[in-house]
Amino acid sequence: MSKVKEFTDKVWYGTGAIGLDLSYGMFNGRLSRYLTDVLGLNTNFLLGLTAAARIWDGVNDPMMGSIVDNTNTKFGRYRPWVVMGSVMNAVILFLLFFNPGFSTNTPSVWLYVYIAAMYILWGMTNTTADIPYWSMVPSFTTDPSERSILATVARAFSGLGQGIVQIGSPIILNAVGTVINNADGTTTNVWTQKGYTVTAVICSVCLVFFSVLSMSKVKENVAVAPAEKFSFKKIFSVIKENDQLRVFMLFAMLSNAGFYTTTGVLDYFFAAVMEDTTAQSTFSLFGTVGSVLGLLVIPVMMKFTSRRRTYQVSLTTALFGYIGMLISGQFLMNFTLLNLFYLVTQIGTASMFISQTVFLADVVDYGEVKMGVRRESVTFSMKGFLQKMAYTAQTVILFSALGIADYNSLKPDINGVIIYPKKVKNAISAVMYVIPPIFFLLSIIVFTTKFKLHGEYMEDITKKVEEARQKRLEAMNENGSKE
Repeated sequence: MSKVKEFTDKVWYGTGAIGLDLSYGMFNGRLSRYLTDVLGLNTNFLLGLTAAARIWDGVNDPMMGSIVDNTNTKFGRYRPWVVMGSVMNAVILFLLFFNPGFSTNTPSVWLYVYIAAMYILWGMTNTTADIPYWSMVPSFTTDPSERSILATVARAFSGLGQGIVQIGSPIILNAVGTVINNADGTTTNVWTQKGYTVTAVICSVCLVFFSVLSMSKVKENVAVAPAEKFSFKKIFSVIKENDQLRVFMLFAMLSNAGFYTTTGVLDYFFAAVMEDTTAQSTFSLFGTVGSVLGLLVIPVMMKFTSRRRTYQVSLTTALFGYIGMLISGQFLMNFTLLNLFYLVTQIGTASMFISQTVFLADVVDYGEVKMGVRRESVTFSMKGFLQKMAYTAQTVILFSALGIADYNSLKPDINGVIIYPKKVKNAISAVMYVIPPIFFLLSIIVFTTKFKLHGEYMEDITKKVEEARQKRLEAMNENGSKE
């Protein structure tokens, strides 16, 4: 295969991540404020809903991974699930940001039931598409360099999807929303139900389009180990016996929680602290530029050092950026510096996410060598689950802070404007500036002290996996020739 064809295949695979992250960006970035400020839901309910959803995800995600591992169709193992899951997730995303007629002045129990159902269904349908999509990475190649390139390309498109949501959705919400002229001559942009619904429709359509486009162009590698029938016992055994999977879940969840805490609090931060939602798109633009620059970190640093050191530099860069954000935003009150340091954090987090995808592929190989069974989708289901756990940590922190600051007592005036008292602003600032760097510091410590898949040890594992794959290919060829 030519180099051009190989790279083209990687690009087609990566386009699928655009749609998936458009959906996840809306869920993670826009949902919280929509539920509290537009629908008027109580933060204590949202805390309980998040916990209940994660309990179910703990069952649903690995179960879906095992189902994918046991799928065998003429269209492949992964592609049918990515397409079906994307279509279902697109429908649920729209319904999640659509109010079919419930009153929001005093939210009824049925509105709470409706949101709870859509919230949990979004997680289930996202799992249906996300797990098989990322599970394809280790099936393409065992070569660490090729995996890094593939993960970089996919992460580039993933960052593009996140960037589109973070930059574009505030623009749409401000354009479709209501502009209130204040007595002091200033204006306030109020985000409305219509704006959220329009934005969700756009994201839903793009989700389906990019998923279908990607999967119609991708060819699966058939040289994979046969899967065994599903059982919870086997799923738990993967988690129990693969110690590096547990380590990965811990350090990845910590850093992801730091990242999602930032994206989750942005809507509140710019509405309450900055009092300017129009500046949010500019801030997100700097973050997107940082994400693009972060894609260069992996290929550049890999020429000079190991993946382990590259990952440590990525986390340290993000940590440095967060400290700079704290100083420039909280003490210097300099929005330009705040934007620049946010760019630095995104450079670190973008390269961090790429490395995590490659590390998880290594964890799959490690599990095959240690347990004698290759479980790609079950292992990669932990990626989606830990992302949701990171989102849960962010949600618990955010809503707990808002609850302590008595956010539930705030009500919009006749024009739909909410006046935020100082204690609410302080709580939001703490979530924005203080919590993320703590998570990143803890992640660095866990990764450095506990993760051992690197150097000669990982090279030996890769060699054994390649030998096993070659034997499977030879067996398939022999069976084919006999037929």
